[in-house]
Amino acid sequence: MKRIILFLAVAASGLFVSCEGDRGPAGPASEVFEVNATFSAANNFAQTYALNPEIYTSDNLLVYELVNTNDGIDTWALLPQVYYFADGQAQYNFNYSFDQFTILTDADFDMTLLPASFTNNKVFRVVIVPGYFSKGVAPVDYSDYDAVIKTFKIDDSHVTKLNPVAKK
Repeated sequence: MKRIILFLAVAASGLFVSCEGDRGPAGPASEVFEVNATFSAANNFAQTYALNPEIYTSDNLLVYELVNTNDGIDTWALLPQVYYFADGQAQYNFNYSFDQFTILTDADFDMTLLPASFTNNKVFRVVIVPGYFSKGVAPVDYSDYDAVIKTFKIDDSHVTKLNPVAKK
């Protein structure tokens, strides 16, 4: 009798191991995105981008500005970034929801006076940090792009380029 029960237990466990079901929803194709933004009065000095797939409410979105490239090495600065001009100060900032994010400029003076180097062809990296990663992770300096990528084991070797959402 014990052998029959043992045989049935082994057979049943084999069924469970060999069963296949739905794999579940696919994760995001990338957790790192790159955008090339130009800010002007025509777009209200802001560019909006769609997130597809949408992010979870527990996820965090970080945006970094490309501030320098030296010998092929990029230097990234976490937004918001404030800059000082003769007319006053201006900054890059961002906001996001579960299905989109917006990178914007703001200034305490007429933004049409901003130099082209501040408004044209600016490169930003967007990193999605899934909320579940934050559990049990040592504190990280979020202003350090490389530290964030390393700490959360994010693959940034395949950066997805995004285009702005068309204005309605």
